[in-house]
Amino acid sequence: MGFFNGFDDFALILVLFVLLVIVGCDCD
Repeated sequence: MGFFNGFDDFALILVLFVLLVIVGCDCD
């Protein structure tokens, strides 16, 4: 669990980035 605790920020950014790409492609 300690590993995921430090990995939380990266995972959050990754999810937001993927969401942004999906929305961007949808808008385009």
